[in-house]
Amino acid sequence: MAIARSRRGRRRSRLTAAAIVVVALSFLVDACAGAGSGGDAEPGTASASGARFDVSPLLEPSGRALGVVDDKTPWQYDIVDTFAEEAGRAPDIREYYSSWGDDFDTEGNAFLWQHGQLPMMALVPSDTSLADIATGQDDAYIRRLAGQIAAYDGPLALSFAGEMNGPWNSWGPEDTKPADFVAAWKHLHDLFADRGVTNVIWAWTPHVVDSGTTAKLRPYYPGDAYVDWVGLIGYYGPIDGVAFSSLFTPTMRQISGFSGKPVLIAETGVAESGRKEADIRDLFKGAAKAGVIGLVWYDQRKDWPGSKQLMDWRISTSVGARAAFQVERARNGFGHSFKKG
Repeated sequence: MAIARSRRGRRRSRLTAAAIVVVALSFLVDACAGAGSGGDAEPGTASASGARFDVSPLLEPSGRALGVVDDKTPWQYDIVDTFAEEAGRAPDIREYYSSWGDDFDTEGNAFLWQHGQLPMMALVPSDTSLADIATGQDDAYIRRLAGQIAAYDGPLALSFAGEMNGPWNSWGPEDTKPADFVAAWKHLHDLFADRGVTNVIWAWTPHVVDSGTTAKLRPYYPGDAYVDWVGLIGYYGPIDGVAFSSLFTPTMRQISGFSGKPVLIAETGVAESGRKEADIRDLFKGAAKAGVIGLVWYDQRKDWPGSKQLMDWRISTSVGARAAFQVERARNGFGHSFKKG
């Protein structure tokens, strides 16, 4: 009997030791998988990264946001400080551009969000064919990008191939069919959804319909299931931008026929002229009356779309322009923190 008990005891010890080894190995495998997911094209999903930020509460803001856009990276925060001084208030949205193939700047976007700005990334396809994107030729990049964005614990407004109706773009109507744009947009959206990305606000951003962009917008619309915000791009300048009623209203009416999504003026500015102060007043008054959820200002010098004519869109081109911006921004209620919902 003593020998039998001894054998059973040794067998239990062996089984216990084996179980400990199995648990330890399982822990190591899981730890290694988690550690390797950050830069891998395949893992990097929301479930693998642990990121769970849900943008649902941000989709219909209760107030009107104020934003700034330029071509600097998220880390170049001086544009935010300069804008805050000129506008009399820090921006709620910080929009920037990113080229197709670039990695997502997790730390830079987190820095913006921690400092009160909703990051908005305008993803530019550059010379990449939208038809190729739609057929899956860049899926490895899309999966990597989706994983990187999912691992960022904050919201991101994402605009893809903006101003798709602009003939000055390589993905515009002279080079790309509307069906290819829609297919590419849906493919990008679907791959993000497949990977459990919940922190992206999808912003569809056409240029306003005017004398230089006459293409109908309905064929470019991916559908309400694929869009969260409609973001319009239009400038007050010497050609088409003479009043909100002629610059934005006709396009908003056209879009209202096929979409009821919230409208954000995703990029705008008023060129330096003798009318700048009056145009700034008209912009804010018209935007508030139209019920937009926000306005993003391009506070830089920039060529007029489709031409080489340099325009100065900055707030501080004159004391009067700066004063008009600050007064009208406050009077029309532009300033809404996404941090508060």
